[in-house]
Amino acid sequence: MSKKMIPVEESLKSWREDPAYREAYEALDEEFTLVAAMIEARARAGISQGEIAERMQTSQPTVARLESGQGNPSLNTLRRYAMATGTRLKIVFEPKGAH
Repeated sequence: MSKKMIPVEESLKSWREDPAYREAYEALDEEFTLVAAMIEARARAGISQGEIAERMQTSQPTVARLESGQGNPSLNTLRRYAMATGTRLKIVFEPKGAH
């Protein structure tokens, strides 16, 4: 028995039409934004998770968890990550719907 593969784009389009999916996705927007910003900072720095870990004096699996959105990093952890990537941590409060 073979299974039919559905392209990811089709699934996403279908899910986005579901109000419950949209609500759940929007509830996680801040986490997605943080994770994307962290990964972008590391990519711009051109360094690996292992190098970040060394600079933060932690383990590579810890950095991987941070970059996957697992857990709730402290402000101090985010500062250490920023320092490890040669960036500056900046937190902004913006009106809802501003992005």
